[in-house]
Amino acid sequence: MDRRQFLQANLALGAVAVASPLRAQVQPDTIEVKVDARSVTGHLPHIWEESAGSDRALTTLREAWRADLARWRREVGLKRVRFHGIFNDEMGVFTPSILTGGKAEINLQNVFQVYDGLLAQEVAPFIELSFMPKALASGTRTFFGYNGNITPPKSNDDWAGFITTFARALIARYGIAKVRSWPFEVWNEPNLAFFWAGNQQQYFDMYKATAVALKQVDAHLQVGGPSTSSAAWITEFANYCATNNAPVDFFSTHTYAGDKQEAVFGPGVSMPQNDVIPAAMAKTRRIIDASPFAGKPLWLGEWGSDSPAMIAHVVANCLPHVQGMSHWTMSGVYEELGAPSYVLKEGDMGWGQLIQGVARPGFNTYKLLHALGHRRVKGAGPVLASRRDDGKLAMLVWNLADVPQAAGIPGATSTRTVRGANKRVHIQVAGAHEGQITRVQFVDQARGSPMPAWRKMGSPQYPSPAQMEALRRASDIPEASSLRLGRGGSLTLELPPEGVALIEI
Repeated sequence: MDRRQFLQANLALGAVAVASPLRAQVQPDTIEVKVDARSVTGHLPHIWEESAGSDRALTTLREAWRADLARWRREVGLKRVRFHGIFNDEMGVFTPSILTGGKAEINLQNVFQVYDGLLAQEVAPFIELSFMPKALASGTRTFFGYNGNITPPKSNDDWAGFITTFARALIARYGIAKVRSWPFEVWNEPNLAFFWAGNQQQYFDMYKATAVALKQVDAHLQVGGPSTSSAAWITEFANYCATNNAPVDFFSTHTYAGDKQEAVFGPGVSMPQNDVIPAAMAKTRRIIDASPFAGKPLWLGEWGSDSPAMIAHVVANCLPHVQGMSHWTMSGVYEELGAPSYVLKEGDMGWGQLIQGVARPGFNTYKLLHALGHRRVKGAGPVLASRRDDGKLAMLVWNLADVPQAAGIPGATSTRTVRGANKRVHIQVAGAHEGQITRVQFVDQARGSPMPAWRKMGSPQYPSPAQMEALRRASDIPEASSLRLGRGGSLTLELPPEGVALIEI
């Protein structure tokens, strides 16, 4: 179950689909991993660093959010951030005010503050064009929390004129070369009634008006969609754009492990949650490549997991299909449904990978992934192996467990269910030799996690400043262990369920 299903239930838009219990996977006590350090198979794109998701534009102005962004950039190599609501009325972009005598005028002061803040940290925006300024809206329906207007424009021509002004202003401020490198994504999840009050045709028509307006400003601006949930509307979107000469530079969609599988794949499909996201991206890639837009980039604009091994598994299996992926969310500064009343909470591990400087296992998993090189090395088993520019071999191994994903809502659940077992991971590295020193770091629900320390404190709802500092220290990845390779370049590690390990040789 994901946050969208939670919202549907609360908005009475339909019953939440509850995933059937998964059978625990039967695995041997030892996981075999084989790596050939002599065989570089090609480029290893760091798709997990291309983007991360966040709440909405206004929250990026907060000191705590910007501190989280700084760490994502510094420690994970993050390139872009995607968030909702750059046109929300709270941003003052096109709203009447006392200062304007009650007349709606375009005002990009806060927009520039948002983007200036990103660029100051050498992070670019992944621009989601949402939501509808009240002065352009055809109705009054809003998405609760921050009241983003979700209705179609009264006039696509007026909307296109607004987009034209917006794009020209960005180019004037930041330069054409930089803005050409920023993706412009039209809306967020228009297949869901709480994000789009119109129908599919209205979205497609608005998309075309937006894309044409951007291309008239500069033919090299990147525009795409449909930004749907559950990998929906891909075929219909491609057909519409091909038939109606609507420009498309990339496709984007969202998938969560708990999405209703029938909605993603059609009837009769059942698979472990660990495999849902890669399978959805493979399906989407096939649809794109069978369309007139074959080869266009695919962005996984939202996904998430609170399980380190699942993150590694999803990343590894999405590599053939996507240009980039955007974990929802990078920061615990998140108020889409209201301000959370806690810092940490049982069952809430996946929501906000950093919160007030406290790292969760997911963030630390991305830190280990960042240590991989950009040349992929041949490997078999649960492993991503690479050669770095410094010549070192760097590989990530994991012990995948069945961890049904909670509803992506802060505090929606109070427990985590983990179906898995401690495993020995036996790694055989061809091209390495006995006695070589390896550097090994671990992340799981005990190491690189604040939760054990928080529980020892008595699970405080509002940790004191001293407790917060202790939690920040406790959430750091433990110091690396130095281990020698055994006979034939072998190494055996013990990993708990969900655990990951970075090995550097």
